[in-house]
Amino acid sequence: MNAENTARENKMGVMPVNKLLLSMALPMIMSMLVQALYNVVDSVFVAKLSEEALNAVSLAFPVQNLMIAVGVGTGVGINALLSRSLGQKNQKMADDAAMNGLFLALLSCLAFTFLGLTCARLFYTVQTDITAIVDYGADYLRICCGMSFGLFAGITFDRILQATGRTFLTMITQMVGAVTNIILDPILIFGLFGFPRMEVAGAALATVLGQIFGAILSVIFNLTRNPDIRFRFRTFRPSLQAIGGIYSVGLPSIVMQSIGSVMVFGVNQILLAFTATATAVFGVYFKLQSFIFMPVFGLNNGMVPIVAYNYGARRPDRIIKTIKFSVAYAVAIMVVGFLIFQFLPDKLLGLFLAENESALDPVTGAPALITIGVPALRIISISFLFAGFCIVSSSVFQALGHGVLSLMVSLVRQLLVLLPVAFLLSRLFSLEAVWLAWPIAELFSVVLCAVFLRNLYRREIRPMFQD
Repeated sequence: MNAENTARENKMGVMPVNKLLLSMALPMIMSMLVQALYNVVDSVFVAKLSEEALNAVSLAFPVQNLMIAVGVGTGVGINALLSRSLGQKNQKMADDAAMNGLFLALLSCLAFTFLGLTCARLFYTVQTDITAIVDYGADYLRICCGMSFGLFAGITFDRILQATGRTFLTMITQMVGAVTNIILDPILIFGLFGFPRMEVAGAALATVLGQIFGAILSVIFNLTRNPDIRFRFRTFRPSLQAIGGIYSVGLPSIVMQSIGSVMVFGVNQILLAFTATATAVFGVYFKLQSFIFMPVFGLNNGMVPIVAYNYGARRPDRIIKTIKFSVAYAVAIMVVGFLIFQFLPDKLLGLFLAENESALDPVTGAPALITIGVPALRIISISFLFAGFCIVSSSVFQALGHGVLSLMVSLVRQLLVLLPVAFLLSRLFSLEAVWLAWPIAELFSVVLCAVFLRNLYRREIRPMFQD
């Protein structure tokens, strides 16, 4: 490669791999940590209202996760197709990937707006007959779904920035959205500074306003700071080739992440058979674990365009180095998370106690959330030791255009292992035994990921060395 070509080459093809990965991933990790913070702050403030309010937000997770699954899954497809096209110097396909991705985001938004406005209450009544939870939850979901345009626009435009290597800008957009949410949460929930007290509905409104502000900034950055993509709104026509390319990777990713919604819904039904407090614990776990998993997802967001770009450019050495560094960093993050959950579970759970906690364990006299939650966090966090490798491997499959492998791993882990094992343990043993389903399921994932990754290396990466 001569000096002139090097100058024109995207940094994903020439910068030293470790430096490139850190430069791409660190802004994403920071923004993901802020995202995790505002997810936790949401629930911390809501928990001060009552356990019913916390349960209402926790039970909404399957729907919120489904929206994120569609948005992020489509974004993964955009990211992979766009980065690969840039690596192949195919500018038209890169532009088509961006524009058709925006078109798909619009369709997704319209679908969830309709479902949220018509089916929110029904979603809660099929899970519980506790009136306070149903009332809180219906209000929460109507706002989150009915104003979801900020979520879908923000995810899509951020993914376009990431695919072209501008992860610092996405860090800014996500931090603006998260900080907006954090500031508005107490104001709208408790009615501060003259605003009406909206309680759980206030948490939903704070969330969507944060998403909208972040999305507006992301649009501005793409139009003014992203010369790699040419947005042609007036002449846009849907392209079946681009949509097919996006969904060849994105659809398995959507299904894969949607499986999480099915798993959470199923686990909630298993836990409700014991006590509603168990579902509150499960909801708290999901909020807390985001502090551990979000940085790894940020790492992956930096890794995917590097792997996809160098796959398109036929540079196997850079692909392998990127994967090795990513696995090492992901495992290190997960080990830290495991230690925190092992030694500080009571402190973490204490953040989510209501002001006038009335649900006390009859044996220990401690809040039921603490009694049930401490062993839950310690047992589930054993799975962290295996999850880092699995998360990175699944993203590698997507970056190389094999999203169906990620789908298979997720399907086996969450639906074929975790849910049946959790159900079986709930019938044979106590509530505490149910939490063992997570480390058991993660062990199955490690084996599958290792086998798939080895086969991909033999079939697609190793032959590149002979080119």
